[in-house]
Amino acid sequence: MSATTLPRPRTDEELRDLGFGSVVSRESRQRLLNRDGSFNVGRQGLSFWTSLSPYQAMLTMSWTKFFSLIVAFYLGVNAIFAAAFMLCGPESLVDTANVHSQHGFLRAFFFSVQTFATIGYGHIAPAGVAANLIVTLESLFGLLGFALATGLLFSRFSRPSASVLYSKSAVIAPYRGITAFEFRVINQRKSQLIELQAKVVMARFENINGDMQRRYYVLPLERSQVAFFPLSWTVVHPIDENSPLYRCTEDELLHSSAEFLILLTGIDETFSQTVHSRSSYAAEEVVWNAKFGNLFAHSAGDQSLRVDLERFHAIEQIAD
Repeated sequence: MSATTLPRPRTDEELRDLGFGSVVSRESRQRLLNRDGSFNVGRQGLSFWTSLSPYQAMLTMSWTKFFSLIVAFYLGVNAIFAAAFMLCGPESLVDTANVHSQHGFLRAFFFSVQTFATIGYGHIAPAGVAANLIVTLESLFGLLGFALATGLLFSRFSRPSASVLYSKSAVIAPYRGITAFEFRVINQRKSQLIELQAKVVMARFENINGDMQRRYYVLPLERSQVAFFPLSWTVVHPIDENSPLYRCTEDELLHSSAEFLILLTGIDETFSQTVHSRSSYAAEEVVWNAKFGNLFAHSAGDQSLRVDLERFHAIEQIAD
C-alpha cells in the first residue's frame, strides 16, 4: 500500500503573495499600485471582443465620458435613421403643414428625433411601406434604448463606492519614544462608513541569492480597525524591533524601490454594503522626520470641533 503524499506546506513568502505573481515581483520595477487605486499591471493577447465588457465600462467610466457617449449614441442613431428615410425617397416623409424651409436631411433627422423619443408633433408623417417599417423599427429601438440608458444611469447612482481621501504624503514621525510610519485618511462624503479596516503591505526589492526580488511584508498597525469613521483617521505602524522598517534609512528605502500598498474595507451605512478603497505610497512620497499638522479647528459661536480640510495634507518638519 503506497504512502499518502502530503501537500508541501506553503512558505511565508507564498502566504504574503498579494496576487501579482513571481514574475511581476521579480522583473517589474514600476510601482504596483497607483495613487488612484488602479493597478500598474496590464494585459495583452486577448481579442477586443473577448475583453469587451460594455456594462462594466459604462458603470466605471467618468461622468463626462458617460454623458458624452450617451449624446454621441443619441445623435448617431438618429443620423442613421434619417439616412434610412432619405434612402426611401423624397416622398417618404409628407409635410402636412406644407413648410419646406428645412433641408431634406434635417427634416428626416428631426422626424427621427420625434419618433425615437415618441414625441410626434404631427407635422411630418411617413408615407409608404418602407418608411413605416423604419418608423416601426425606430420606435422599438427607441423604447429599448431609453430603458437601457435609464437602467445604466440608475445603476451608476445606486452603486455603492467609497470616496476616501489619502494624505499626499506619508511620514516617518516620532511615536512613543520610537518612530512610526503614518498616513491620514478621511471620508469625503457625508454618508458614514462603519467597521472600517485598514491593511498595509510594504513591498521592496531585496537581494536573494544574488537576484533582486520584490518581497512583501504585512505591517502591523497600532489600530487596524475603527468602529466609526466620522472624522479623519491617522493609520500608524510602529517601527519597533519586529518591524521590517527597523533601522531602515531613507536611502535604503529609496534604493529598494519600496512601496506601501493600502487597502481599506468598510460598510457604507446608506447602502449597508461593503465598499473598498486602495492606494499606495512610493518611497519618494514618504517624508522623514516630519509629523502631520493639527487638523481640528473650533467652529465660531460654539465649542464643537470641526475638521479643517485645508490642513489635511499639512506636515511639519521636525529635528532629527
